[in-house]
Amino acid sequence: MFSKVSGPIRLADRVAAILSEEIESGRLAEGDKLPTEVELVKQLGVSRTVIREAVSRLRNAGLVEPRQGRGVFVMPRRTRPLDLEAEASGTKSKVMQIVEVRRAMEGEAASLAATRATPDDVTRMRQSLAAIDKAVAAGGDGVDEDLAFHQSIAESTGNAVMVSTVRYLGEVMRSGIRVTRANEARRDDFIEAVRVEHHAILAAIESGDAEAARSAVRRHMKHAASRLQDADDGFWTETDDLEVDLDHR
Repeated sequence: MFSKVSGPIRLADRVAAILSEEIESGRLAEGDKLPTEVELVKQLGVSRTVIREAVSRLRNAGLVEPRQGRGVFVMPRRTRPLDLEAEASGTKSKVMQIVEVRRAMEGEAASLAATRATPDDVTRMRQSLAAIDKAVAAGGDGVDEDLAFHQSIAESTGNAVMVSTVRYLGEVMRSGIRVTRANEARRDDFIEAVRVEHHAILAAIESGDAEAARSAVRRHMKHAASRLQDADDGFWTETDDLEVDLDHR
């Protein structure tokens, strides 16, 4: 049904685009079941991680719906929602745009968290930071744990719209975090800088200082952008196949 995927564009983007085209063209119609994960891996020649991320994007876009024990099915056609993955083009351009969005949204989330977070919320944030350290020490990239930290801040605001928005942006943010952390992992001073920045955010929230929390997040994102700008062209070439490399670590 599908041809194998290759080329410089991130594999999850390519797979999501291929499946979206099948749905938009009507070749996969409303109510149709997508091929199984195993079948897609075989047909497209990519990893299970790539397939899962691509299907997750289709789900976030309202194109498909997973049904427990039955598979993933095409949803009824409706007005196409905002697709931030499609809006950004080129790996570096995309990631820098994500950093800008995160700076605005997460800065405000941290400000609200500083005045609303409960002791339990702060404990969850601290546990998320410990999980990042543990993942990195074990040789992982800490992407999921990093994302969990930032999402825990949004959840502590008590603002359901903000929580839902951050959740919607999760896959976009995951892509950005994956690349920024890959860049930061190249140097020990980068890793330590990120750790210090994360703990500064937590300290400001825990102290109840809304402006300091906002500033800490904005400073963290500014430094992340600066670290990415300083990365050489070879790094950006390497990130094209990053998710496959990570899946086979």
